[in-house]
Amino acid sequence: MTQSSLRDPVALTQALVRCPSVTPAEGGALALLEEVLTPAGFTCHRLTMTEPGTPDVENLYARFGRGQPNLCFAGHTDVVPVGDEKAWRRPPFGAEIHDGVLYGRGAVDMKGAIACFAAAALRFIAKNPGRQDFSISLLITGDEEGPSINGTMKVLDWMRETGERIDACVVGEPSNPKALGDEIKIGRRGSLSGELIVHGKQGHAAYPQLADNPIPKLARLIDRLSTTPLDAGTPDFEPSSLQVTVISAPNTATNVIPGEARARFNIRYNDLWRRPKVEAWVREQLDAAAKDARARYDVSFSGTGDVFLTKPGPLVETMRRAVTDLTGRNPALTTNGGTSDARFIQAHCPVIEFGLVNETIHAVDERCPVADLVQLADIYERFIAGYFGATG
Repeated sequence: MTQSSLRDPVALTQALVRCPSVTPAEGGALALLEEVLTPAGFTCHRLTMTEPGTPDVENLYARFGRGQPNLCFAGHTDVVPVGDEKAWRRPPFGAEIHDGVLYGRGAVDMKGAIACFAAAALRFIAKNPGRQDFSISLLITGDEEGPSINGTMKVLDWMRETGERIDACVVGEPSNPKALGDEIKIGRRGSLSGELIVHGKQGHAAYPQLADNPIPKLARLIDRLSTTPLDAGTPDFEPSSLQVTVISAPNTATNVIPGEARARFNIRYNDLWRRPKVEAWVREQLDAAAKDARARYDVSFSGTGDVFLTKPGPLVETMRRAVTDLTGRNPALTTNGGTSDARFIQAHCPVIEFGLVNETIHAVDERCPVADLVQLADIYERFIAGYFGATG
């Protein structure tokens, strides 16, 4: 890319979208960012993280300056698969612009935001030559859409081990439901998944007295889990929710009572809870239902994200002012939606999320208006200037 295009969020978004970086492939996206950032004075670290049983993942940590505070922008260049490519009106990795709209996988989630905060950082640096009282860093992973094992979590561990400290972070996930400036996410609910196994005794369906059918017992257990409310919500969060997502039995014959039945569920919990308390609540409900149903069960849990909230303060208010100044909207401070890599970053520094409009993420013909990319870069630049107390 030419030097003049480095600060153009639209051209940079197009270049990133044209990198086929479907998880866990790097696809050239991190190499492109390194090519853009290094000439501007960023020190770039390409970090390949590994874990047995998972694919290796390439990540990037880039930092300009050595002063404090260190303001970090975080995101991911990996994208979900395109699905049926024939269903797309425009090539999914073509980054074509039609009628003022840029099409392509990752345009919104979230290569567009990465291009915008990279362009904003480069502009701010160019307008403030010689300043040594700040740092700007980018933490870019290739594993957010995948297992999230060899990405942000491990890069943060590497940063801690090498003495890299970040003081505040903006994650560029698409946070707006309808229009740029609708919402700033200041927290996320915790997410916990569980697998429930109810044990029975296999037998012939014609002789049920010789078997022990686990399926009706499983139904009673998951009915209690699904219908017992966890709470009524809090001032900052929606009510916690348990949703059963999978029910199965290892059986292909209609005349056989299976020996076990399984269910999987997911819980999104608010700031009334922490993971140990959620697990204890699940076991309490299952014990009560199992006693009535005379059921034998096992339950196991998995999950990598606890609930967090970034209270309104300098980070939140600086972003809110930047958004309001440039969009005319007063963004709501929300904690809804799914999970993001902010769940890892919150243990290291205050973190918020603000990015593009999320209507087409993971969809066929993922797309965003070019005008939104231009405006988002302007918002990020205004935010950086405000955070560092500069006029930019």
